[in-house]
Amino acid sequence: MQTFPISKSLQRLGNIAIFGLKMKYVTIKDIAASLSLSVSTVSRALSGDKNIRDETRAKVIAAAEEMGYRHNAAAASLKTGRTSTVGVIVPEMWSEYTIQVIRGIQSILYPYGVKVIIADSNEDPAQEKENIMMMERFMVDGLIVGLCSYLHNMDEFRRLQNDNLPLAFFGRIPHGLEVSQVLVDDYAKSFFIVEKLILSGRRKICHIHGPKRVYNAVERARGYRDALAKYNIPFESSLQIYSRITRNDGANAVDQLIDSGTDFDAIFAFTEAQAIGALGRLRQRGLRVPEDVAVSCFSGSVLSEVVTPQLTSVEPPMFEIGQTLAQLLIEQIKNPSAEPRTVVLNAEIKMRESTGDNSNL
Repeated sequence: MQTFPISKSLQRLGNIAIFGLKMKYVTIKDIAASLSLSVSTVSRALSGDKNIRDETRAKVIAAAEEMGYRHNAAAASLKTGRTSTVGVIVPEMWSEYTIQVIRGIQSILYPYGVKVIIADSNEDPAQEKENIMMMERFMVDGLIVGLCSYLHNMDEFRRLQNDNLPLAFFGRIPHGLEVSQVLVDDYAKSFFIVEKLILSGRRKICHIHGPKRVYNAVERARGYRDALAKYNIPFESSLQIYSRITRNDGANAVDQLIDSGTDFDAIFAFTEAQAIGALGRLRQRGLRVPEDVAVSCFSGSVLSEVVTPQLTSVEPPMFEIGQTLAQLLIEQIKNPSAEPRTVVLNAEIKMRESTGDNSNL
């Protein structure tokens, strides 16, 4: 039996167990034989058919409980064409952003009796492709995806579209595909937060760029550059550092700036994790926040409020993103001819001590 590693973040979503035991399942035929009833009668009794006598129904239910009968969802799916499962593929499973999105998805789907299968691509397009194929093997009724890259696996998603599998994307959108998606305005919010830094007197603003293959990293960088241009501040390539998205990457970006002798008085990071890493390294290198360097980021969460100083951030409505994704997918499952929809949700800009400003946008 193949097993998959489960991260601590995933465990926070609920306990997961995989058992390799072989067991014999009790069937409707077994119940019928034990009661000397027809299979049809037992099936109708278990499904609540009003034409079955109360006495017979009670006997069937009692026997089913005693024998350990469980509804066979796989057999039912052969009749309905649905498995009552939805796949969720995410690029990572450690951030608060991902965890809250998944919780939002579950909050909508579980009351419908729809279960969620989660796969972590670990920022690897090859693993993402494997996850897509796994979801196909599980015959999910629909798929929610946060991409590793808008440059990879587009043919796979087009193929799924052609097979009429309901799809919905979030955050890292598949630029160029006509699909349902939930996002925030990465460009506008990045522009506004960089503008706030400029208006507070900062002129040497470093942007810790996300991976080039992630489309919202491209949009956030565009907002950064356009804000500089509005105030006639020249773009300096030494102040734009391409990075992965972890705390270590944020810390390494600060080391790169200081060790190269680059002059900077503010940081705008692609992710909260990068910004938190930058905060810690600035302190280690003897720089004060916000007196010497102001720090801000996108994708802020509750973690932005528990670090010192509290972190200025753009905060997407993560739980609501998950809920909206699930609703879009339900629409498509119920109506396969429904047109793809794009939903843009508002993200708040929370100004905190890391930039020396507590006014919110």
